[in-house]
Amino acid sequence: MILAIDIGGTKFSMAVFDGERIVRRESRATDASGGREWMVGQIAEIAGAWRKEHRFTRCGIGFGGPVNYAAQRVVFSTHVGGWRDFDLCGFVEEAAGAPAVMDNDANVGAMGEAEFGSGKGYSPLFYMTLSTGIGGGIWDAGRVWRGADSYGGEIGHLTIRPDGPECLCGARGCFERMCCGLWLQRDHGRAAKELMEDAEFVNGYVVDLALGVKSAIMLLNPERVVIGGGIAKAGERLFGPLRAELRRQITAWSGARIDVVQAGLGDDSVLYGALALARETISRETISRETKR
Repeated sequence: MILAIDIGGTKFSMAVFDGERIVRRESRATDASGGREWMVGQIAEIAGAWRKEHRFTRCGIGFGGPVNYAAQRVVFSTHVGGWRDFDLCGFVEEAAGAPAVMDNDANVGAMGEAEFGSGKGYSPLFYMTLSTGIGGGIWDAGRVWRGADSYGGEIGHLTIRPDGPECLCGARGCFERMCCGLWLQRDHGRAAKELMEDAEFVNGYVVDLALGVKSAIMLLNPERVVIGGGIAKAGERLFGPLRAELRRQITAWSGARIDVVQAGLGDDSVLYGALALARETISRETISRETKR
């Protein structure tokens, strides 16, 4: 059994996998005011209860913020306090009774969609989570590309409006600041779900959204772009106008593909990615042991 954990800015989810089948699953809204202590308490409570029924061999975690993958430590969270330089894997290992491995949630979502969802069979693949914040994951030749310092794919903090409003990161006009759910709610006084039902709003919104997605398309030339997260649930009300805007913005001579689709796994992209991450780690350890024989 593998325990999968998805820690986001608005909610967190946990699931138990038996093979590739989810046999237990729970989601709860995130209490941002409770900070890290509230979240780890929730994880310990659920993992402790499930541990009475299941024996975990590994835990996979997708964390909604920068992660030092090599050191396996949380760097920090821009949405919830108390996470700076936290040993989340060590905590989960103690709570679940099994070794844990983690990565940024967008990287983990990319793994999930590449192996089980709308990105299966596509490479390079760019996965973007469009939710409370915005993150990106790059999948190429069967692996996540993380860059030199685990910051590869951080599309949310590309500047798309240099004269735009200040982002939580301190810069101005970031892609995340202009297009994520947190700021849509604050700027417009309505939840993103409601805003996505307003065709006039969507037609204006996709101009900025396309600026960010265009950056990934022109830089990476991915075979497919998969977008997940809560805002992506708007489906063709969002994706139709987005593709049309991308066709207007992307230079015709480039020949770049505009294959932009909704995540196939819905709310479970990161959970399935956590499964894939845990399996990848087990596989690497098995190969290492066999090599040493």
